[in-house]
Amino acid sequence: MKLVVSLAVCVLGASSLFANTSLIEKAKTNGLQAIPSSEVELMKLIDDKKDPITKEKVELGKKLYFDPRISKSGIISCNTCHNLGLGGADGIPAAIGHGWTANPHHLNSPTVYNSVFFKAQFWDGRSPHLADQAQGPVQAGPEMAAPPSLVEQRINSIPEYVNEFQVAYGKDVKVDFAKITDTIATFEKTLVTPSKYDKFLNGDDNALSKEEKEGLNTFIDKGCASCHTGIALGGTMQPFELAAKYKFTAVGDFKGDAQGMVKTPTLRNITETAPYFHNGQIWALTDAIKEMGSVQLGIKISDDEASKILTFLKTLKGDKPAISYPQLPESTIDTAKPESN
Repeated sequence: MKLVVSLAVCVLGASSLFANTSLIEKAKTNGLQAIPSSEVELMKLIDDKKDPITKEKVELGKKLYFDPRISKSGIISCNTCHNLGLGGADGIPAAIGHGWTANPHHLNSPTVYNSVFFKAQFWDGRSPHLADQAQGPVQAGPEMAAPPSLVEQRINSIPEYVNEFQVAYGKDVKVDFAKITDTIATFEKTLVTPSKYDKFLNGDDNALSKEEKEGLNTFIDKGCASCHTGIALGGTMQPFELAAKYKFTAVGDFKGDAQGMVKTPTLRNITETAPYFHNGQIWALTDAIKEMGSVQLGIKISDDEASKILTFLKTLKGDKPAISYPQLPESTIDTAKPESN
């Protein structure tokens, strides 16, 4: 009798192991990828041999990220719209910029966390990487409204900043607009948030509960992974409104790129980044899940299915890098004054 019981326990244990292994393989087959658990492997994905990540560049980039003086008004920083304490976003439907101006296309601020894994930046995908993306909002009139010459003047007028650039890049560094925004991008590359979902995909069978695994399975079976894929579970250009019209399509005039393609938002830390969609019109994540079922997949996702998928999405809330607010170097009498007009 004891032998029979023992065999039964072994069979059940093996079945559970095979089921978990099968789900991991199913996820990978459907394009889902984990953030590597090895720092060496992670660096292979995020580092640039031509401009390697160093602690000096990261610390300098962090200061610039939080510094409002790179905006024309002197009151808007990168962190204003991509608040690292709010999931890397701003928590409002349409971004607010220079002169209290709402985004003219009613576009929502995407999270900056894990953006290093995005294949395209901006909702219309017009920038291929973070260094290029960082230049856009600084110059854009409805955002930070700062011409490159103004940014260069302010940073170069502050001796402490000039010294930090020399420490990070060498004595002969030219502190121009490209170098300033590249340094911000270097800091942003480090904003990676691994979660228990990654532990599961990396082979830890106990990282997810039975309910969370069921949610992942439902997520895949319903077709969500066809767009929300890769390490970022998003960040690629995809056609929008494939099966039906988005119920809030009339809010704002955004239509995607020239081919009507839209960057798929990452699902990592999605519970922290409401409201949802490009124009920020849906606040409840279950409503967003059901809307995507209709708009993109042409199916009705039930309340029960949406709840299961939500259970999985909660596992994507990752561990944030510990970031202390930096003390910024002081301006000088030569630093260009704030301009509110």
